[in-house]
Amino acid sequence: MEISKKVIKILKKKKFNISFAESCTGGLLSSTLTSQSGSSKVFSMGLVTYSNNAKNRILKVPFKIISLYGAVSMECCLSMVTNLSRISKSQVNISITGIAGPKGGTKMKPIGLVFIGLKIKKKIIIKKFLFKNKNRNTIQKNTVKEAFKMILGSLK
Repeated sequence: MEISKKVIKILKKKKFNISFAESCTGGLLSSTLTSQSGSSKVFSMGLVTYSNNAKNRILKVPFKIISLYGAVSMECCLSMVTNLSRISKSQVNISITGIAGPKGGTKMKPIGLVFIGLKIKKKIIIKKFLFKNKNRNTIQKNTVKEAFKMILGSLK
């Protein structure tokens, strides 16, 4: 069974809703979940907050966090998932921010650096990933896979 189907099944069983705030995946997480039958029973919203402006305007990520730590940071990811949970009122919330490439990486923040935030009720987990394959699509797909693994691991 596909991991997204398993997530839907468990969310239904627990009567939980899920919401996403995506940046570098550009909606791929939302698309992957909603391509499955039954997703409408659990999926509340998916926001693609690609620009810093959108992160600030929609998710209320303070510009101070973005200027101090960058949009691709644990701090930004935490702010994204915390504020998404306030907006969505979902029991499960995911935020994603990263550098999918092929450009935009630096020595300190290389291509493939991704942060995934998960908030289930009051519990928050932020994980840092550094995907070795520098292909944009591969980074996005691997990020989605890891997000589903995090959800699954936390719901069991």
